[in-house]
Amino acid sequence: MTNQTQTLIEHLRSTIWARTLTSAEMIRVEADCFEQFVPKGGFVCRKGEALDNWVGIIDGLVKINNFSPSGKNVTFAGVPTGGWFGEGSLLKDQTRKYDVMALRDTRVARMPRDTFEWLLEVSLPFTRFLLMQLNERLGQFIGLVENDRMLDIDTRVARCLAAMFNSHLYPGLEKLVQISQEEIGYLSGASRQRANQALQLLEKEGLVRLDYGGIRVLDLEGLRHFQA
Repeated sequence: MTNQTQTLIEHLRSTIWARTLTSAEMIRVEADCFEQFVPKGGFVCRKGEALDNWVGIIDGLVKINNFSPSGKNVTFAGVPTGGWFGEGSLLKDQTRKYDVMALRDTRVARMPRDTFEWLLEVSLPFTRFLLMQLNERLGQFIGLVENDRMLDIDTRVARCLAAMFNSHLYPGLEKLVQISQEEIGYLSGASRQRANQALQLLEKEGLVRLDYGGIRVLDLEGLRHFQA
């Protein structure tokens, strides 16, 4: 079930970038942004569509993915509650290069392109935030390539969990990650059964605890440096 406790306005005001805006700028943002509900398995965004919004996750979890020419599903990243994405494509003014799908029922915030571009024009602090966002995203994807090409599945699962604790990209994520073993499998490129085996290994190593409703991270630095 999707958490309905945080309203759209409350979510907008809790973001890192909102802290950089003036009261007048925030009034326009709150007036222009709108919310969408996407059920589990539904598309938040589709490859090839025009880019009209900057997208945030009020509550839920999505995966950014694509399909190879052979039909293999390739997941680039997961975006949990609190994350915003799509700024790079908006800045390049291109059609979307990937699909974004909800791994569970998800509430999405959308900022129209005109509002996004207006903030870039009037708010230097917002522009600085986006520079940091793009830099963090670049580091995330470099790590993803390294993980995919060089690491075994156990290590990939560990790094996948650790990557979700990025205070800039995904602020506010708690140590109990409300994510299923199936979802971890999607994000790390493993089957549910294999992801479960990896998580059991990480639990034996004292890095996580498999709790009801999610995975509790006990040693974040250990996860970041884990090598099977």
